[in-house]
Parts: sequence; structure tokens; C-alpha cells
Amino acid sequence: MASKTLEGIKSIENFQIEDKRLFLRLDLNVPLDESGRITDDTRILAAMPTIRYAIDKGAKIILASHFGRPKGKPGDREKYSLEPVAAYLNDALKKEIILVEEPAANATKQLLSGLKPSQIIMLENLRFDPGEEKNDREFAQKLAAFTDIYINDAFGASHRAHASIVALPELVEKHGLGFLMRKEIEMLDRVRLNPEAPFVAVLGGAKVSDKIEVIEVLMDKVDTLIIGGAMAYTFLAAQNISTGKSLVEKDKVRFAGELLERAKARKKKLLLPVDHKITRDIKDTASLTITENAAIPEGWMGVDIGPKTIALYAQELARAKTVFWNGPMGVFETPEFAEGTFAVAQLITESSAITVVGGGDSAAAAHASGLADKFSHISTGGGASLEFLQGEALPGIGALKPIKRSDKEMLIESTGEVIEEPKRQ
Repeated sequence: MASKTLEGIKSIENFQIEDKRLFLRLDLNVPLDESGRITDDTRILAAMPTIRYAIDKGAKIILASHFGRPKGKPGDREKYSLEPVAAYLNDALKKEIILVEEPAANATKQLLSGLKPSQIIMLENLRFDPGEEKNDREFAQKLAAFTDIYINDAFGASHRAHASIVALPELVEKHGLGFLMRKEIEMLDRVRLNPEAPFVAVLGGAKVSDKIEVIEVLMDKVDTLIIGGAMAYTFLAAQNISTGKSLVEKDKVRFAGELLERAKARKKKLLLPVDHKITRDIKDTASLTITENAAIPEGWMGVDIGPKTIALYAQELARAKTVFWNGPMGVFETPEFAEGTFAVAQLITESSAITVVGGGDSAAAAHASGLADKFSHISTGGGASLEFLQGEALPGIGALKPIKRSDKEMLIESTGEVIEEPKRQ
């Protein structure tokens, strides 16, 4: 079934891009270690189909991305440079990637004027210009001046109203989305609008407060809501079950209790841990033990779900036809506390369901489990995927909608100057 969200939005395949200046807004915000080495290339790999398509079709390619959160402090330009990403792409594509510092500089203009089909330049970190995060039209005009076709393939940044996400496509008549954006929207729409029953949502992570809105939305759609991670302790506290010194959001205990009542009234299953792996301290793996039931003794903290809980969750996941997973079941970054998260990952991938992972820590956990290629889709956008599921209009998607224009309205003259604001449907 076609995604309603994509109605009217063009894709890169809808444009004749040969010999055209193609601006690819990507999300290449990848983690680095202290030596500057990329430690997780998931987002780069996700962007590769669109990049390779542009190369194969002979476009003149301008790659652009943000990277981290530079604040204009001394050393930021070195710390937050896209140079490691440019080097990675240089090796992966076997093509020279020319990294340019200033989009509007004369040197950049000269590079662009001499750019040949299938050649690539990369703009330095867009956030080095304060106009990016301010959605500044003047900054966007500088980018639009050397853009024939704009393609957004940065789903993970599309919940931000930034210049390269919103203002720029509004200035460029020919605009659309890349292959990653299309897949993200199609898969998340299957969960949001057309989930096949039984629909099981697995939510974890540290805080209930981070998931309130998505819980509210999913409650009407799911058959079963499975909760793990530290957020489960707030729900246990709402049932007056001892949680020891585990993380509990005291100001969300009432909400958790009300949610349990609503689930019961609507005849929805809401499953919580029935046993836990616990320890005296988060750094103390030697004291790790398993509780007999859902109660956690005083002086102990939960760090993972226990074997009885895994077995309980397995029953629901085995019959699921749609699974959405967001949030680990414990402190999976510590190997001794990772069993529950990895077990749930395996159970999800062993089901016959459409399986969608909601980015962020969940995506990291899916990759750490070694099962990433067995999920139907792993989102590259943590915050973006949750906001999308909550039904919020992502600015980056809205900016790709068709533009209604009269004869008097113009987008860009040859100078790149905007004459009149376009009207959006």
C-alpha cells in the first residue's frame, strides 16, 4: 500500500539529473573515537544507494550534512569537521571527494563551474554557519545559487527546521527525496497507519517521559505493549512493587498507573518484567544476580530483564505480524547486562512480522546484537522516527510538498535572488 505521506512528493528518480548540479542533503552525523576514526558507519551506508544512483546517472554532486553540535568555540572547526567522512567516502566510492570550507566562497564557485558529471564535492559541516540552525533564508540562498535539483535524504535531521532542510527546498523548484527518506517514510507509515495485527510494540530505554507521546499514539493501535529497560521500574512503582534503588521517574508514576488502567479498560495487553537482573552498582558486574519475581530488594538496582521475562515476551513476539521496537531492555553497552536486549532482538527477528526499529539506542542495540540485517527496517532517525510516529508533521517532509505558483511568482532568477515567496499546498 502506497504511503499517504508521500503523496505529491517527487523522488530523485523523477528528475533528469544528468549534468545537473544535484544538492544531496544527507545525514552523515556519525560517531568518532578519540583518534577521529568512524566507529559506526550505519548512516553513511544508508545514504550510499542515493549517492551511487547520482554517480551512475552523471549528476554533478554536492554532498551536504551537519556534524555534531559546534558552538563556535576555538577548536570546533577541527573537532566537528566532516573530513573523516569525506575520507571514508573517498575510499568507499573510489572517487575523489573535494571538501570545501565556504559554500559562497569564490574558490567554491570556481570548483562548481568546473565540476564534471559524476564528480563530487562535499560542503564542510553546515552548522559551522549559524544560519543553518536558524533556518536563515540568506544562508539558504547561498546554497540555492549553485543548486539545480535538491534532494533530501536526511530523515534523521528532517524533524529540524534548519536552512538546508526547509528554507533551501522552498527556494529550489525541482526538489524531492532520496531512497533512504522514501524507505523511512514507507516503513514507519506501515507501523503508524496500516499495522497488520497482531501488532506488538516493544518500548525500553531509561525514561517514561521520553516515550509518553508515542505511548499515547500506540495505545490505540497495538494489541500488546511490551515494556522493558529502566522505564519499566516507573510502571512497577505504580503498582507498589519494590524497585530498590533502580531509576524511577517519581513525577511519572501517576501517569504510568493511569496507563495501566487504560490498557486494562481497552483490553490491551501491557507486559512488564516479572524478574530482573540486578546488581549493587552499575559498575559492579561481580554482584550480578537474578530476582525470583518482579520485586527488586533495597540496595539493589535493575540492569536487565530476567529469563522469565524473556520467556513471557517471547510468547507475544512469536505471534506478532507487526513489531515496532524502540529502546533497549537494559544497560546493553555492558556485556554482562546485554542478554535481555539481545534476546528480544533475536525474538523479533525470528518472528514472521514486519519489524521496524525506531533508531537511536535501539538501532545501536540491533547492530550490537549482530542481527541488524534481519530486521525489515532500522530507522536512522531516533527523534525523527518517534515524532513521525506521533503524527507530527516533520518540517523536512513538508518542505518537499508541491509548490503552487502563479505566473507572477518566481523562485529564483539567474542571480539566485528570490523574487516572491512560493505558496505551498
